[in-house]
Amino acid sequence: MTAFPTLFKLFVVLAIALGLASTATRAEAPELAMLSKLQPGLWNLKERGSADGSDKLCVRDLRKLLQLRHRDQQCHRFVVSDLPDEVTVTYRCPGGGSGRTTIKYEGRGLIQIDSQGIAQNAPFAFAMEGRYAGSCSG
Repeated sequence: MTAFPTLFKLFVVLAIALGLASTATRAEAPELAMLSKLQPGLWNLKERGSADGSDKLCVRDLRKLLQLRHRDQQCHRFVVSDLPDEVTVTYRCPGGGSGRTTIKYEGRGLIQIDSQGIAQNAPFAFAMEGRYAGSCSG
């Protein structure tokens, strides 16, 4: 009878270890439901309410849309909300800089991006519309 409690304890420890390992893996690169609706490629990004033209951005990793002011940095992200048509993420970058971004899916190839944070020791905030424009050239 003493073998049962020992085996049970071993099973519980293994289950906890596997659970923690799977949680750590998901935290590094979470699958975000809304981003799975989008296509990598060329995106036209335009500030909402601006008469200026749009900026074209080749997006190969859709998660980079979550940190446009820090897109060339490897930042740690925390998923605040992950809904089928909306995702909100906060992030902190090594060496400074952070932000909070919400992306809303409005239909095929159309998104709204709201972001605010700190970049280069100064605050930023913007609201943009993103439209998918096709594949990246080159």
